[in-house]
Amino acid sequence: MASSSSSSSSSLFLLLSTLSFFTTLSHARLTLDFYKHTCPQFSQIIRDTVTNKQITTPTTGPATLRLFLHDCLHPNGCDASILLSSTSFNKAERDADINLSLPGDAFDLVVRAKTALELACPNTVSCADILTAATSDLLTMLGGPHFPVFLGRRDGQSSLASSVDGHLPKPTMPMSQIVQIFTQRGFTVEEMVALSGAHTIGFSHCKEFTADIYNSSSAAGYNPRFAQGLQKACANYQTNPTLSVFNDIMTPNKFDNVYFQNLPKGLGLLKSDQGLFSDAATKPFVAKFAADQNEFFRVFTRAMQKLSLLGVKTGRRGEIRRRCDQVN
Repeated sequence: MASSSSSSSSSLFLLLSTLSFFTTLSHARLTLDFYKHTCPQFSQIIRDTVTNKQITTPTTGPATLRLFLHDCLHPNGCDASILLSSTSFNKAERDADINLSLPGDAFDLVVRAKTALELACPNTVSCADILTAATSDLLTMLGGPHFPVFLGRRDGQSSLASSVDGHLPKPTMPMSQIVQIFTQRGFTVEEMVALSGAHTIGFSHCKEFTADIYNSSSAAGYNPRFAQGLQKACANYQTNPTLSVFNDIMTPNKFDNVYFQNLPKGLGLLKSDQGLFSDAATKPFVAKFAADQNEFFRVFTRAMQKLSLLGVKTGRRGEIRRRCDQVN
């Protein structure tokens, strides 16, 4: 009888454990309508905030896209750890050298959306979901493709500047190293090239490429007239570090495939842009996307959705921050 009772208890424990596991799993799953009941105004609030901010500050779109990329490519994944401020005892990701140039408009957009959502649905929507949904809406506003945004992320609770180096692409890196950063996170070379197409909008500061335009050997990759124009535009960059140039000089405010059409003409702004066309592994995809915008959008959409799901925290693995710049 004792063994039968023991067996029954074990079975019951196993059953309860299994049920608990699947309950946790169901909560952990991301869904397209995660806030349907808990915050039905979510999509409208994001859309209104994004629209108002983009209209008043047109640099918001590319700024937010870059912030999203820097958050998700970090080993922590898409957990809004990039938004956390440094404290007296911790230097956060946003203060790592490569992140110091992230434009304030993207941070401001998230703060505005979070404030509105906290009024409508307190302690419900994560900063990570806000950043992802805002990025998707801005892409569409600028003429880019829509990528499905699965929701239900939790916010991370740690952010270390020391953990950033080597995980984000830099313009000065050789193309093989940039490719490796993406392939290590599960992206194909084609998807990496598509994500680089985000440079079809936005701008880069002169200090990021002046070493190339004033150096005769480095300037070989530039169209000569383009190089001369850049030299004039950036003439005072040392006294005015805010000087910048559009990444795509042809259609700078429209998300399209013109960026890829520029590269064979020597109109790539950064060394990494030019590298896409000169490297044997990436060049075929540049040609493919330059010839077919629909194909670029198709691969870009797939890559953005994959990016948005990197290292996502759900359930008890994170929290819903009350403020996006500090843990609860």
